[in-house]
Amino acid sequence: MRCRMQLALNAAPMTGQFLLAAVFLLGAGGVGADALAREARSPDVQQAGVQPAGANPASARPAGDADKGEQLYARCAACHSLTVDRTGPRHCGLLGRRAGAVPGFAYSDAMRQSGIVWTVAALDRFLANPLQALPGTAMGYGGVSDPKERADLVAFLARASSSASCAS
Repeated sequence: MRCRMQLALNAAPMTGQFLLAAVFLLGAGGVGADALAREARSPDVQQAGVQPAGANPASARPAGDADKGEQLYARCAACHSLTVDRTGPRHCGLLGRRAGAVPGFAYSDAMRQSGIVWTVAALDRFLANPLQALPGTAMGYGGVSDPKERADLVAFLARASSSASCAS
């Protein structure tokens, strides 16, 4: 009995240390709007070809296949369009745009106050799991788990933003 109690007492501090480390890691660099906003401003992201708001989004070259991304965009079409707002905001000009900035669209408070700029990296993280990346978002979609599919989708959005249908 004493041996079991001793093991339990020895394990308790380790459990506490583990929980403390987990809380620290989640708070310091966790997944969320703050992490997305910090990532968009980081020198590493900017050197990777991701552009800040107002920059030319065409120069942010996603690594995906835009043709495959166009096929994947059909999943998004239930709520989004390139040129008009639906349940979700329009996607023309998405890369380089600040989150929650389409005039006249009723965004969630979480999205409007997020500070996110839609870069290739920020979109990739958000699309992987929107509800985890931005708690409080109104986008109730489970996300795109496959990194290649996300890259293809972002490549399509980048190409579409510079197309004639988005120019007007």
